[in-house]
Amino acid sequence: MKLDAIKVYQVDLPLVEGRYSWSEGKYVDVFDCTVVELITDDGRSAFGEVCPLGPFYLPAFGAGARAGIGELAPTLLGQDPTAVSVINDMMDAALLGHPYVKSAIDMACWDMLGKSSNKSVSDLMGGKFGESVALYRAISQGSAEHMAENVAGHRADGYTKFQLKVGGKREDDIARIHAVADILSDSETLVADANTGWRVDDAHRVVNAVRDRDVYIEQPCRTYDHCLAVRRNTNLPFILDENIHGLDALLRGHADGAMDAINLKISKVGGLTKARIIRDVCVSLRIPMTIEDSWGGDIITAAIAHLAHSTPEALRFSATDFNSYVTVENATGAPKRINGTMKASDAPGLGIDPNRDVLGKPVAEYKR
Repeated sequence: MKLDAIKVYQVDLPLVEGRYSWSEGKYVDVFDCTVVELITDDGRSAFGEVCPLGPFYLPAFGAGARAGIGELAPTLLGQDPTAVSVINDMMDAALLGHPYVKSAIDMACWDMLGKSSNKSVSDLMGGKFGESVALYRAISQGSAEHMAENVAGHRADGYTKFQLKVGGKREDDIARIHAVADILSDSETLVADANTGWRVDDAHRVVNAVRDRDVYIEQPCRTYDHCLAVRRNTNLPFILDENIHGLDALLRGHADGAMDAINLKISKVGGLTKARIIRDVCVSLRIPMTIEDSWGGDIITAAIAHLAHSTPEALRFSATDFNSYVTVENATGAPKRINGTMKASDAPGLGIDPNRDVLGKPVAEYKR
């Protein structure tokens, strides 16, 4: 089996709620999603997706993903797409850095491997743990009252874990955390995610102001050292996200006692292959994980489900169903939320079929 062609599609993903807002006044109304189709010389197709959270969250943006795929295509054409480790080595040799560019290709390689072996991606990654995967709901930044109302509304969908988008003015964030903590029960989980938006002094003051609430503090500051300084100033449980960009960062954080849990984003680390390595190290070190990505539609949601469902339940802090946040379905067969949970498909590969009407015509095509 040889890779004969690579097709690239661009899809806009509008939000159900109209706008997604987080720290420092950042927001996105429509997400710029890139879908990759790998086609082999025997006519098989497989799919991957990457969807940055705008151009100002991580060093990633939609047009950059598509340009980077064009850079990698000549190296990959003619190769065996089911040789996922070999493909990853080739991509890293051909393009230094830019992990998000490689993520959709790697995801599609896993889809191809599953289809070729007649196994689901979660089976290839070790098998499913449990019957389903618990999800969290991200709560877009707004007034304290609106965010509390939003949390109350999402309870009806079965969510019990809520991630508040803070990282704004100190006094507003304190009010947001208190307002939501006031309505949660002991069985529900609250995370205050600043997305790097606080200065160290403001972070210290926020965590001190909410020190008696049952809340996780997530990624308060931009740099690892600043986050570590805040971590050492609070007894509240602590999550790192943006700073965990690879295995070296994870091991440093573990050695420093910098976090109690991490967010593992597939595209941030370069795809499912590298995310699985980090996942397995976290399992060995007993570090809980939220398994997710920067954003995405049905294809990314399927990939998240497979990685999460093949993770031991005790180390699975939560996961994300991004396809419930957007109005466009770019594939069928992806997991759908049921009472705050989702299940990975048992079908071969990612278990999805692309919605060709939504994908439209390729914006780029590369052939051997």
